[in-house]
Amino acid sequence: MPGKVNPIILESVMMVCATIMGHDIAINIGGQHGNFELNTMMPVMADHLLESIRLLTNSSRNLVDRCVSGIEANEERTGSLIEGSLALSTALTPIIGYDAAANIAKEAFTTGKTIRQISLEHKLLPERELSRVLDPVRLIKPGIFSK
Repeated sequence: MPGKVNPIILESVMMVCATIMGHDIAINIGGQHGNFELNTMMPVMADHLLESIRLLTNSSRNLVDRCVSGIEANEERTGSLIEGSLALSTALTPIIGYDAAANIAKEAFTTGKTIRQISLEHKLLPERELSRVLDPVRLIKPGIFSK
Protein backbone atom coordinates (compact mmCIF):
# COMPACT_ATOMS: atom_id res chain seq x y z
CA MET A 1 0.00 0.00 0.00
CA PRO A 2 1.53 3.34 -1.01
CA GLY A 3 2.46 5.56 1.91
CA LYS A 4 2.09 2.79 4.49
CA VAL A 5 4.47 2.99 7.43
CA ASN A 6 5.14 -0.25 9.25
CA PRO A 7 5.20 0.03 13.06
CA ILE A 8 8.26 -2.21 13.36
CA ILE A 9 9.64 -0.54 16.50
CA LEU A 10 6.38 -1.09 18.37
CA GLU A 11 6.13 -4.62 17.01
CA SER A 12 9.65 -5.34 18.28
CA VAL A 13 8.66 -4.06 21.74
CA MET A 14 5.66 -6.42 21.72
CA MET A 15 7.97 -9.33 20.82
CA VAL A 16 10.30 -8.37 23.67
CA CYS A 17 7.32 -8.29 26.06
CA ALA A 18 6.22 -11.77 24.92
CA THR A 19 9.76 -13.07 25.41
CA ILE A 20 9.98 -11.55 28.88
CA MET A 21 6.65 -13.13 29.84
CA GLY A 22 8.13 -16.48 28.83
CA HIS A 23 11.23 -15.74 30.89
CA ASP A 24 9.02 -14.88 33.84
CA ILE A 25 7.31 -18.26 33.62
CA ALA A 26 10.67 -20.04 33.49
CA ILE A 27 11.90 -18.04 36.49
CA ASN A 28 8.73 -18.88 38.44
CA ILE A 29 9.00 -22.57 37.64
CA GLY A 30 12.66 -22.47 38.63
CA GLY A 31 11.69 -20.89 41.95
CA GLN A 32 9.26 -23.74 42.59
CA HIS A 33 12.07 -26.28 42.31
CA GLY A 34 14.24 -25.11 45.15
CA ASN A 35 13.96 -28.54 46.77
CA PHE A 36 15.95 -28.92 49.95
CA GLU A 37 17.34 -25.45 49.33
CA LEU A 38 19.56 -26.85 46.58
CA ASN A 39 18.25 -24.27 44.10
CA THR A 40 19.28 -26.35 41.12
CA MET A 41 17.36 -24.02 38.81
CA MET A 42 19.29 -20.91 39.87
CA PRO A 43 21.41 -20.77 36.67
CA VAL A 44 18.37 -20.76 34.36
CA MET A 45 16.61 -18.24 36.61
CA ALA A 46 19.61 -15.89 36.58
CA ASP A 47 20.07 -16.31 32.82
CA HIS A 48 16.44 -15.45 32.08
CA LEU A 49 16.44 -12.53 34.51
CA LEU A 50 19.60 -11.01 33.01
CA GLU A 51 18.33 -11.60 29.47
CA SER A 52 15.03 -9.88 30.37
CA ILE A 53 16.88 -6.88 31.76
CA ARG A 54 19.05 -6.67 28.63
CA LEU A 55 16.04 -6.94 26.31
CA LEU A 56 14.04 -4.34 28.24
CA THR A 57 16.97 -1.94 28.31
CA ASN A 58 17.66 -2.20 24.60
CA SER A 59 14.04 -2.14 23.46
CA SER A 60 13.10 0.82 25.66
CA ARG A 61 16.11 2.80 24.40
CA ASN A 62 15.20 1.91 20.82
CA LEU A 63 11.57 2.90 21.42
CA VAL A 64 12.54 6.27 22.86
CA ASP A 65 15.17 7.04 20.20
CA ARG A 66 13.18 5.97 17.15
CA CYS A 67 9.58 6.44 18.19
CA VAL A 68 8.95 8.68 21.20
CA SER A 69 11.57 11.43 20.95
CA GLY A 70 10.33 14.32 18.90
CA ILE A 71 6.65 13.48 19.11
CA GLU A 72 4.58 16.63 19.29
CA ALA A 73 0.83 16.89 19.62
CA ASN A 74 -1.03 18.54 16.78
CA GLU A 75 -3.00 20.85 19.05
CA GLU A 76 -5.26 22.12 16.30
CA ARG A 77 -6.26 18.58 15.31
CA THR A 78 -6.68 17.31 18.87
CA GLY A 79 -8.70 20.41 19.75
CA SER A 80 -11.06 19.84 16.84
CA LEU A 81 -11.44 16.16 17.75
CA ILE A 82 -12.30 17.04 21.35
CA GLU A 83 -14.69 19.78 20.30
CA GLY A 84 -16.41 17.43 17.86
CA SER A 85 -16.76 14.60 20.36
CA LEU A 86 -20.30 13.64 21.31
CA ALA A 87 -18.92 12.56 24.68
CA LEU A 88 -18.92 16.23 25.72
CA SER A 89 -22.67 15.86 26.19
CA THR A 90 -21.85 13.89 29.36
CA ALA A 91 -20.69 17.13 30.99
CA LEU A 92 -24.16 18.60 30.46
CA THR A 93 -25.94 15.70 32.17
CA PRO A 94 -25.71 17.01 35.77
CA ILE A 95 -27.06 20.37 34.62
CA ILE A 96 -29.82 19.53 32.11
CA GLY A 97 -30.44 15.85 32.84
CA TYR A 98 -29.65 12.66 30.98
CA ASP A 99 -32.51 12.74 28.47
CA ALA A 100 -31.89 16.36 27.43
CA ALA A 101 -28.13 15.72 27.12
CA ALA A 102 -28.84 12.61 25.03
CA ASN A 103 -31.09 14.68 22.75
CA ILE A 104 -28.34 17.29 22.35
CA ALA A 105 -25.88 14.52 21.41
CA LYS A 106 -28.34 13.02 18.90
CA GLU A 107 -28.97 16.41 17.32
CA ALA A 108 -25.23 17.09 17.10
CA PHE A 109 -24.76 13.71 15.43
CA THR A 110 -27.51 14.19 12.86
CA THR A 111 -26.61 17.79 12.02
CA GLY A 112 -22.83 17.46 12.16
CA LYS A 113 -22.64 20.35 14.59
CA THR A 114 -20.74 20.28 17.89
CA ILE A 115 -22.27 19.88 21.33
CA ARG A 116 -21.24 23.47 22.03
CA GLN A 117 -22.97 24.80 18.90
CA ILE A 118 -26.22 22.93 19.64
CA SER A 119 -26.13 24.02 23.30
CA LEU A 120 -25.67 27.65 22.30
CA GLU A 121 -28.49 27.43 19.75
CA HIS A 122 -30.83 26.03 22.42
CA LYS A 123 -29.59 28.64 24.93
CA LEU A 124 -29.02 25.96 27.55
CA LEU A 125 -26.42 28.02 29.39
CA PRO A 126 -24.77 31.41 28.98
CA GLU A 127 -21.72 31.12 26.70
CA ARG A 128 -19.27 31.74 29.55
CA GLU A 129 -20.84 29.02 31.73
CA LEU A 130 -21.00 26.64 28.77
CA SER A 131 -17.28 27.21 28.13
CA ARG A 132 -16.56 26.30 31.75
CA VAL A 133 -18.78 23.20 31.68
CA LEU A 134 -17.35 21.94 28.38
CA ASP A 135 -13.71 22.76 29.18
CA PRO A 136 -11.82 19.54 28.34
CA VAL A 137 -9.00 20.29 30.80
CA ARG A 138 -11.53 20.61 33.61
CA LEU A 139 -13.33 17.45 32.48
CA ILE A 140 -10.28 15.21 32.87
CA LYS A 141 -9.82 16.13 36.52
CA PRO A 142 -11.07 13.52 38.97
CA GLY A 143 -14.21 14.12 40.98
CA ILE A 144 -15.80 16.94 39.00
CA PHE A 145 -19.13 15.13 38.81
CA SER A 146 -19.16 14.16 42.48
CA LYS A 147 -19.33 17.75 43.75
